[in-house]
Amino acid sequence: MPRAVLVGPPGSGKTTTGRALAALLGVPFHDTDEGVEAAQGRSIGDIFVEDGEATFRDLERAEVARALADEDGVVALGGGAPVDPLTEPLLADHVVVFLDVGIADASKRVGFDRSRPLLAVNPRASWVRLMNARRPVYERVATHVVDTAGRTPDEVAAEVAGLVGGA
Repeated sequence: MPRAVLVGPPGSGKTTTGRALAALLGVPFHDTDEGVEAAQGRSIGDIFVEDGEATFRDLERAEVARALADEDGVVALGGGAPVDPLTEPLLADHVVVFLDVGIADASKRVGFDRSRPLLAVNPRASWVRLMNARRPVYERVATHVVDTAGRTPDEVAAEVAGLVGGA
């Protein structure tokens, strides 16, 4: 079972903070988006374009379920993963940390580029719409909420490590 599962919107720092947190805790790090890409041999953007969002969500759901069952370190979920009605209940028995972020910090981190398929058209408005829709789910599944605004990944990781009993 993972020590911590990180959730949050694009730009919240799940991957970067997750790597720093795993190093602090001395455990492995696993990013479910990277897991899907490795298994498929192509980027999430390519999966969206070639096969559609529904196919990606099916692949993501399977990878998240596998990671929650098999990984024993820090697991970072893709931004939309917790919203899946079949995935949300799987998070109930885990220590879930919602990395909260505002659009100002998210835009600096993400750059709102084309590698984020759901943010490709009007990225700022799309991010706000996604966050407004997903925030209630992130809050519902979270054991802890950590504000990342104006903080480095190492600072956020240190706080999360304290919350999950690792530092």
